[in-house]
Amino acid sequence: MKRILITSIYIIVITFLLIIFISCDRNVNKDSADGKIRVAVSILPQAEFVEKVGGDRVIVTVMIPPGASPHTYELTPGQLEDISKAGMYIKVGSGIEFEREWMDKIIKLNKEMLVVNCAEGVRFIASGGKYGEPFVYYEYYEISETGDDYRGIDPHIWLSTENVEIMSENIYEGLADIDPGNLEYYKENLEDFIVELDKLDEEISQMFEGKKNKIMMVFHPNWTYFASDYGIRQIPIEEEGKEPTAGHMKNLIDEALKYDIKIIFASPEFSIKSAETLASEIGGSIVLLSPLEKDYIENMRKTAKAFSEAME
Repeated sequence: MKRILITSIYIIVITFLLIIFISCDRNVNKDSADGKIRVAVSILPQAEFVEKVGGDRVIVTVMIPPGASPHTYELTPGQLEDISKAGMYIKVGSGIEFEREWMDKIIKLNKEMLVVNCAEGVRFIASGGKYGEPFVYYEYYEISETGDDYRGIDPHIWLSTENVEIMSENIYEGLADIDPGNLEYYKENLEDFIVELDKLDEEISQMFEGKKNKIMMVFHPNWTYFASDYGIRQIPIEEEGKEPTAGHMKNLIDEALKYDIKIIFASPEFSIKSAETLASEIGGSIVLLSPLEKDYIENMRKTAKAFSEAME
């Protein structure tokens, strides 16, 4: 009898210790060993936004590595493990193909993880016609989460400083939710970052002052929000994500000659074969600009300078 009692107590103690261990392990998934919040994001620019707001309270893991395309990238087993340990996932939320393909899987992998939607409150833009003609605006809340509703929407919302301010506010709300004890710290960081973004916006605006030929030709229409912010007409080579037809290529050549366009902008994440063909036809050249660099402030400044100089 005594032996049975001792065995029963032993089982209870072991069970209790296992519960504590599992609980502690779950907390580790929320925070690193030094108390920092593990945050996973989809793209590199988001990492900067999170680090600007979260400061030394966050450790950020990026899902899509440098040089990879959000349209085709697939997660590795190591990244899936990182997600399982994250306390927060911050998605772009604008319909990038990576998130349309992976977000459901990511959420199922770590159901305790807080998911923050960067796009909440952002005004999406869809091109209203070919060759960069008028834009059609949609409020975030008017679009459902189904993939079909994102057709025609430019998902590159972070290429607008105004949008990044909104995205950063959403990041702040998420950090304040998961770590309310440091709310004032995050708020101060957010305010400092917004000041940086406002200065950048002013600097870029000055680059385009007095430009009469505010037109740029791009292979992939990444820069819709940037173009909208600064009154620029964006002419894409791609047609709805496809290589241009012979007829479309002729129209592009005519447009380039009409507006004396000598530079075609392309992204290193995409094939530039069609852009090279067009550049050859117009006696122009190609400049590579990535919308996915981590150093957001400097990349936007560099991009604006390249666009501005091409308009001279």
